[in-house]
Amino acid sequence: MKALDKKLWRELWDIRMQALAIAMVIVSGVSIFIMSLSTLDSLLQTRETYYREHHFAHVFASLKRAPLSLANRILEIPGVDKVETRVVAYVNISVQGFDEPISGHILSLPDDSRGLLNQIYIRDGRLLEPGRDNEILVSEEFANAHRLRPGHKIYATINGRRKSLDIVGIALSPEYIYQIAPGAVFPDFKRYGVFWMAHKPLATAYDMDGAFNNVSLTLTKGVNDSDVIDRLDDLLDPYGGTGAYSRENQYSNRFLSEELKQQQTIATIFPMIFLGVAAFLLNVVISRLVSLQREQIAGLKAFGYSEFAVGLHYAKLVLLIVLVGIIGGIGLGIVFGKGLSNVYTEFYSFPFLIYVLKPQVVMAATMISILVAMAGTFYAVRNAARLPPAQAMRPEPPAIYRATVVERLGLQRWFSQPTRMILRHIERRPFKSLLTMLGIAMACGIMMISGFQKGSIDYMVGVQYGMSEREDLIANFTEPTSMRSLYSLLSLQGVEQVEGFRTVAARLRFEHRDYRTAVHGVQPDSSLMRLLNEDLNKIELPRDGVILTDYLAELLAIGPGDMLTIEVLEGNRPTLQVPVVGTAKQYLGVNAYMQLDALNRLIKEGEVISGAYLRVDDRYLQTVYNQLKEMPRVAGVVEQKAAIAAFYETVAQSILFFTFISTLLGATISFGVVYNSMRIALSERNRELASLRVLGFERGEVAYILLGELALLTLVAIPMGFLIGYGLCGFLATQFETDLYRVALVLEADVYGLAALVIVMSACASGIMIWRNLAHLDMVAVLKSKE
Repeated sequence: MKALDKKLWRELWDIRMQALAIAMVIVSGVSIFIMSLSTLDSLLQTRETYYREHHFAHVFASLKRAPLSLANRILEIPGVDKVETRVVAYVNISVQGFDEPISGHILSLPDDSRGLLNQIYIRDGRLLEPGRDNEILVSEEFANAHRLRPGHKIYATINGRRKSLDIVGIALSPEYIYQIAPGAVFPDFKRYGVFWMAHKPLATAYDMDGAFNNVSLTLTKGVNDSDVIDRLDDLLDPYGGTGAYSRENQYSNRFLSEELKQQQTIATIFPMIFLGVAAFLLNVVISRLVSLQREQIAGLKAFGYSEFAVGLHYAKLVLLIVLVGIIGGIGLGIVFGKGLSNVYTEFYSFPFLIYVLKPQVVMAATMISILVAMAGTFYAVRNAARLPPAQAMRPEPPAIYRATVVERLGLQRWFSQPTRMILRHIERRPFKSLLTMLGIAMACGIMMISGFQKGSIDYMVGVQYGMSEREDLIANFTEPTSMRSLYSLLSLQGVEQVEGFRTVAARLRFEHRDYRTAVHGVQPDSSLMRLLNEDLNKIELPRDGVILTDYLAELLAIGPGDMLTIEVLEGNRPTLQVPVVGTAKQYLGVNAYMQLDALNRLIKEGEVISGAYLRVDDRYLQTVYNQLKEMPRVAGVVEQKAAIAAFYETVAQSILFFTFISTLLGATISFGVVYNSMRIALSERNRELASLRVLGFERGEVAYILLGELALLTLVAIPMGFLIGYGLCGFLATQFETDLYRVALVLEADVYGLAALVIVMSACASGIMIWRNLAHLDMVAVLKSKE
């Protein structure tokens, strides 16, 4: 083994704890990178395979009623590969032992078949058998929520008639990977389900014999779906078509796509943060190691070692530490990746999971880690290589002595001698002290990332369901209904207040941008549904004009005073020109709002509503439930408390996993940064501290000088870390914005408290380890001449 290699391994052993701490930081960055990208690739591969094997459609459309013969004309549209028609209905469901209202979609299936498109996957049980009109398949999420299995019964109100149905199978569908009720933002598996029934009995129940009200298409490769959608809309328009849409805008697929975008964000941002910290630590360690080894470097060069050989020696030291981190990070990343993939598989209704770890992901993690580490230590390694022997043989010049600020102010009598030594050392080496504080502050800021999501979600729920949507129940009607229906709802025992609303599916256009969403007509004096401005004060709905949620206004790049084109996608499908009069702050959903009367006047359908907001006395909540279930025009009921509970249930598991991972890695980084700072300080001042012991200072006094300085720097660094953490959380909040929800930047006191606590605990643990090292100071060596 070459002499420099022996020196390399000896030095690596001497700084083993520092190297291990840095390697753990690299492990954090690499594992997040591997976890995020392997999860992303796994979900993409699983989705692609599921869609392909079960023939997920490319285009979807709903309508009132059309003859089956129209399917042949649809098939003749250029670019259409396959067409499948079906009957789809919104039904009320009853499950024994669950008294609250349940709504759901029931879809027709060809007898003894999975269908041509959007084919179902049978998890348990069997397919429907021909001739058995009371058999039904139930979506897996709904079945699990109610502990239903094949052989159980449920009751459905189908076109006003209550019918007993036998469950024969538990099913999944690529169309309902994300099973959610229309108009909702998050799923509620107990109160909304998807069901499949044989085509004949369902068509008969809704007078759809020889007809359909829903159609799905697949397209040939390379076809522009917008052209097909335009032709399809023209065909369906006479039959009450509500506007075809592509797979990209299909709700379930869109939500999954948004989640995958967030996964890409995590895979990009988090590893760079962790690896950046690792590069910073490596730079500090190597720079100070070079400073401590000036005489050794001079000796090496005097004996003929080239600049390249010396530089390569220190580069190897960096690479060995990085490689340990890379190997550990890959292993931990695979474990975390499989765990996160399983969380997503349960969250989304995938029948299987294909875990994918691409070799190029491992190579990218390796190369990025090495490049970041080498870039971070480039100047330190270069300085070591270029250090002239004659200069290196001379000791570094001592720091310039001058009275400290404390001494110039005449306050030295208030401080003990060791305390004055601490303050003097910090003031004489401000750059090194600043680097130490910066490292600790970065660790504190990273730690704050782990906790900010929970506070943000609590705030979002408080604004959305406490200040804006203040109803207890939302009753959705099967079709637009006269305003007079509000009187029948108000007459129900326990109902204290009722407000009607109108919801219209529409495509909003401004210049070359468009977005498909819903326009909501709300009563101008509404107190149950309030729109809020940036300051969370109520906005009064104008008599004419539309108010957009702030995120929708950004998507369309539109502002107050601009004319918005609204293409209504139901009824007579008019195209409206409406001025934008303002924006509303909303964290969930992307919507447009108008006065109810103004919306009805523009679409010329009379004084009708799509549903009603209800405030109910808690004592009569169950009574109101039962009465609403008996109303044939009520398609479904949403309870606010249930919606909030569903929201938390939906995000709880993913947030818990994310918080666990980020807390674990954040704590690792915190310890790595704090311990390295202390260990480097000990290495730099080893001779000085040993001299103090020789002069009679006790071990505790020497420890106070070293650890007291680091404690002071840590306390100053924590507020700096709060500022860094606030900035990081704000940046992440903007990156996590999606069409479905936006993350509010809310940092509660416990987030700051946890970050500070972890830093303090890391400092205490590091201090204990350093205390043990102080017992082994070589007081004999310090008496010898350094030369």
